[in-house]
Amino acid sequence: MVVKVLFIGDIVGEAGRKCVKYVLENLLYEENFDLIIANGENSAGGKGISKSVFEEIISYGVDIITLGNHTFARKEVQQIITHPQLLRPLNYPEGNPGQGFCFVKKKDIEICVVNLLGRVFTVECLDCPFKTINKVIDDIRARTKVIIVDFHAEATSEKNAFGFFLDGRVSAVLGTHTHVATADAKITKNGTGYISDVGMCGPQESVIGLEVEGVLKRFLLCVPQKFQVAKGVCIFNAVKLLIDDVTGKCLDIKQIIFRDIQV
Repeated sequence: MVVKVLFIGDIVGEAGRKCVKYVLENLLYEENFDLIIANGENSAGGKGISKSVFEEIISYGVDIITLGNHTFARKEVQQIITHPQLLRPLNYPEGNPGQGFCFVKKKDIEICVVNLLGRVFTVECLDCPFKTINKVIDDIRARTKVIIVDFHAEATSEKNAFGFFLDGRVSAVLGTHTHVATADAKITKNGTGYISDVGMCGPQESVIGLEVEGVLKRFLLCVPQKFQVAKGVCIFNAVKLLIDDVTGKCLDIKQIIFRDIQV
């Protein structure tokens, strides 16, 4: 049997949420995905997630929401951090609340979703993502071979390396965080679907979802600025995966990009 998965890139603010809602209800409603995953770490005001925003995204039909370096940016995340449909990076140091992976049953098939955070140019005090996943991957594979990893990281070199590290051991390694979709979607030698960055869902005329003016001032003046989520038409970035439920190998990975979405 083939498992059909939609993975939605970083949702940025209210505009990004409205964009996702529109696409799922109007452009992808006939796809009948078995599982929908979305990165929601910028979904509340462009930074972090809140209880109301979490519930809103889940109401669209999203099954699992993953996070990243802004996991604990909002104190209200404590209200939902242990929710079974919310993942925070597995390699946050021991003692933090929340889970880094979960199992979801679809069509009598167990699927594991894992969330990890890179260390290069992000949060250097994290546990090593390579060693962290190595500690649990054999136990996960003993339960299911269908494993999807959201690797929230900045450096493409770290993402590339992570893809090779897990080649043949997971169904997909999907990069998030940079908000800029890369053109390297592929199936690796041993059957793992890979892309360096899925991209974002948010304002199209922006700098990674933020108003251009504030970002330009930050670069030109080298002093802190108040960043605001931009307005206007949106872009939607995601990938569609087809995965063999027995072997866990990725059979196909395709980018889905919709531009000029009115929200």
